[in-house]
Amino acid sequence: MITLRSIRLVTTAFALQTSMLLAPSGGFGQAVAPAQEPAAPQAVSAGQLQSAIDKLGDLDYATRTNASRIVRRTAPAQAVPALLSAVGEHADGFVRYRALVLLTGFNDPRTKDAMRESLDSPNDRLRTVAYRFLEHNPDPAMIPDLLVALGKEQAEFVRPALVRALAAVGDDPRVRDTLVKEAMRGEDFFRSAVIEALGDHKSQYAFETLIGIAKLDGPLLDDTAIALGKIGDKRALEVLAGLQRTAPRTTQPLVAASICLLGVNCESHENYLVETLRFSDQNIGFQELLRGAASGLGALGVAGRATAATALFEIGIPSQDPTRAPVALALGMIGLRNTPLMMATLEQHPRRSDALALLGEGFDMLEEDLDKERFFARARRTYWESAEGSPTRDLMQTLIGKLDF
Repeated sequence: MITLRSIRLVTTAFALQTSMLLAPSGGFGQAVAPAQEPAAPQAVSAGQLQSAIDKLGDLDYATRTNASRIVRRTAPAQAVPALLSAVGEHADGFVRYRALVLLTGFNDPRTKDAMRESLDSPNDRLRTVAYRFLEHNPDPAMIPDLLVALGKEQAEFVRPALVRALAAVGDDPRVRDTLVKEAMRGEDFFRSAVIEALGDHKSQYAFETLIGIAKLDGPLLDDTAIALGKIGDKRALEVLAGLQRTAPRTTQPLVAASICLLGVNCESHENYLVETLRFSDQNIGFQELLRGAASGLGALGVAGRATAATALFEIGIPSQDPTRAPVALALGMIGLRNTPLMMATLEQHPRRSDALALLGEGFDMLEEDLDKERFFARARRTYWESAEGSPTRDLMQTLIGKLDF
């Protein structure tokens, strides 16, 4: 889920990509206009498919994007074995990573085995994808292995994915005890990831722990406030009401979003977020407040409030930085975490092309490659399943072209 922490991490993510001499994996800013989407998966020669896989890590954006497009549209019976082979045997570590991501779009049962094997890979990217896959496909049988991994995993961008995989399992005593302890100890960066995961997975068992953290004045207050709203226990209202009186101004948008998530005076709190975002857009010097308002509206959109997504588009489309980036990130996370709501919003939007451009910018800034692949796979399946000439198919074709997948 998007938080102020994740917004601030975007700069770091882009620095990492630059150091690898690779453009962002989404690459909206360098989009290559594709031909009309084929009506069904395609058959290609074995040589063409292998050539495409070999180019998944090409330094040229257009080359690797076209390679991904070829693989995604290849019939599963042909694509899946080739991708499995690439994940296990390809000499290029980045190709192995991209092959593992693309594999998830085919919904093949063999993917689970590839993910389990990737948990032991020295490649940080492969481990991250595997943990994110387990978050979406929780398996209680993996709890012992995940707990062992948590004791030794220190990679900055891998550990949060591992924590999320554990949080997704649910109210298992082993997980519960571990994550509650992790929320209270260690570096703030890692604690923030735990708190975020507990909120996103509505971990009721962590309620008292989060209440205790929320009563402390510190850097974890923003994430803790919004996590309490996501969990949905209305007992948090007393603490949140207190934060409305005492917390810094920059924290107020997250507190308002949290109270809305609890179902209390939601319309007025959402309106506060919209007006705060507008004010911060029109008045330079309120960047933290702007980020908080965008993040809060993003959380409401993920929770199913279409009006929050509509407001983000309304303010974001005509905006420029510093407003545009946080708004695009919030919309990107709504697209990834509540895809049906985003699809419905786009289908009805009067400025669809501009809305897709903004969403594309958000996707480009996010390092959520597995979640983006899930979004892309859903769009392709929806396209193939929709009647020719229908509004839904038209939207999917436009979306595929604009987001370049």
